[in-house]
Formats: sequence, C-alpha cells, structure tokens
Amino acid sequence: MERIAVLALGMFALGLDAYVVAGLLPGIGASFRIASAEAGQTVTVFTLTYALAAPVCATLLAGRPVRKVLSLALAVFALANALSAWAVGLSWLLLARALAGLAAGLYAPVAVAAAANLVEPRRRGRALAFTLGGMSTGTVVGVPAGLWIAERLGWQGTLTMVALLGALAAAAILLRLPDIPAAEPPSWRARAALLADPRILATVAVSFLTALASLGLYTYAAPLLDRAGLGEAAAGYFWAWGIGGLLGSFAIGPLIDRTAAPRRLMALILAILTLTLAALPALLGRGPLGYLPFLIWGAMGWASQAPQQHTLLGLKPAYGSVAVALNSSANYLGGAVGAALGGAVMALGGLAALPVAAAGVAVAALMLQLAILMRRPSAAAA
Repeated sequence: MERIAVLALGMFALGLDAYVVAGLLPGIGASFRIASAEAGQTVTVFTLTYALAAPVCATLLAGRPVRKVLSLALAVFALANALSAWAVGLSWLLLARALAGLAAGLYAPVAVAAAANLVEPRRRGRALAFTLGGMSTGTVVGVPAGLWIAERLGWQGTLTMVALLGALAAAAILLRLPDIPAAEPPSWRARAALLADPRILATVAVSFLTALASLGLYTYAAPLLDRAGLGEAAAGYFWAWGIGGLLGSFAIGPLIDRTAAPRRLMALILAILTLTLAALPALLGRGPLGYLPFLIWGAMGWASQAPQQHTLLGLKPAYGSVAVALNSSANYLGGAVGAALGGAVMALGGLAALPVAAAGVAVAALMLQLAILMRRPSAAAA
C-alpha cells in the first residue's frame, strides 16, 4: 500500500486546496479590498477549470508515462499555489487559481486509474477508496489546519503550505511510484464512442445528481444552522460532516471488494442519503441527535465516489483515466450547479426548502441508478 499512499498524498493536497480557499475568502477580500462575492470567484474559477480540464487533459495525455504525468501535474499544482500566495492583484490570483484547477483536473483521474492498475482486481475497491480517501482527509484534517495557519500567517501562509505539500507529493511520486505501463491513447473515434456510450453517460449522470444534492446543500450548511439557532455550534456540525466523510471514504473500499457489486452499493448509498437529507430539518436542534444527519450525510456523500469510479473502470478498462475524468468533472460540476440552484431555491422557498429540494435531487439520482440496475440483465442477455 506504500505506492497507493504516495498517490493519496497528492489527493490530500488537492482536497485541502479545493476546500480551504472558501475559508480564506475574508482574508483575500481584505487584502485586495474587494467584496466577498468577488473573492468567491477564486473558488468558482478553480472548480470550473478542474471540471473542464479533467476529461480534456486525460484524453490528450493518454498513453504518456503515468509517473511523469502525475509528477508534472503536481509540480504545476505546487507552482500555481505558490503564485496564488504571492499574487499582487485579483486578476493574477484568478489566473493562478485556474492553473491550480487545471493541474488538479489532470492529476486526480490519472491517480485514480493508476491506483486501480497497481493492485489485483479483487483489491481494486480498497485501492480506490484509499486514494480518494486522501482527498477527504485533506478536507477533514487539512482544512482546519490550513485555517489555523491562516490565522497566524495570513491566507498566503496557507497557500504556501499547499504548494509545499504539492512539491513533496511530486517528489514522492518520482522516487516511490514504479513505472506503470501506459495504455494506448484512444483514437478520436474511440473517444467519441466513450462519450456516446449510454452506460458511461448514465453512470456519470448519477454522479452529477449526487454531487448536486450533497455538495450543493453543503454550500448553504452554515445559513441552515444559523436559521436553526445553531450558528455558534456550526463548527461541531461541520466536524461531524467531515468525520463522516472520512469514515465513508475508507469504509466503502472493503465493501466493494467483498460484495463485487458497486452499482448496488451506490443505490444503497443514495437511498440512505435521500432519507438523511429529508430528515435533516426535523433533527436539527435536537441535542446530540442533530449531529447524526450531518455525520451520515458526509459519509454517504464521500462514499459515493469509489463505487462510481470502480464501475467506470470496469466498463472501459482500456480508457480508464478518460472515463474517470468524466466522473470527476461531473462531481465538481454538480457541486457548482448545486450551489447556483440553491440560491434560486432560497429565493423561491427560503432556506427551509433547501434540504427538501436536495432530497428530491437525491431521489432522482436513486431512480436513475435503479434503472441502470434493472437494465443490466436484459443487456447481458442481448
């Protein structure tokens, strides 16, 4: 597992970078004398660049030496964060954040595909969960640490730390990761067929809807807690969500390997997520019981990624990194679209409507996943 740990270290840096910047927005706004909404563009540009870059980079660099691609991606990621830390204006900061998103969009899908290739098929679920768990660990452990550093050294200190982590991960990959045989780059006809494959599109659509429900609602978790009179205790609820995510990320791997049924596990995850989001308003403010939906919500949201990646790698093993990149894009786009739609839902129905709307989207994801499950036997017979 040492080789998988090297990949997970890079994912840790990515997870930290993707989520910690939201907590740095007040400091960024103060440094450049801009409103919080303007500073928030730093999050948007990273997310959108990541989502758009992942499938493009995975396609263009397919067939290249895996170790070189991963180390290059992390080197660019480290450079982009260093440039972010010392940006002299908002425009320069946005360009640096876009470059960081581009590098992250290149690294993540290739790292996931590499982790799957480093182990035998029966241990693939554990390898995927451990690699993706690096990102959740970066969120749960790294984000509070990054904010602690920001309180003492400013937001520039936190991004400098992320840059150092990226450089460390790049060096570890060069020194510890073995040469992994690169798959032949897919032809343009094969790439088009991949995008047109209904099995791929349906799986990616489920990922998009899951992220829209889970990450979209997470964007407004703080206002929801304020509305329930729990603003002062918000940190505890966010910790519960993060700890749940950590547990879900690492626990799902052995379950995938034991059951060899990632699609069924995904359906179960979506069913639990739907019930949890629907019960959220009723349980908030009920003492320790109120933390439970945040814990389960975080666990199901993070656990949903490994089964989907496992499914895509099984559908298109020759073009794994490209298929996985599509799923990564769907996840980030779902979060971005969910945040935007959440604002519209609040305008129409208020904060109270958000968990209900998120549960409705989770139901749609569950229905699509069940349709995928029911279609498989007839497809196999044909």
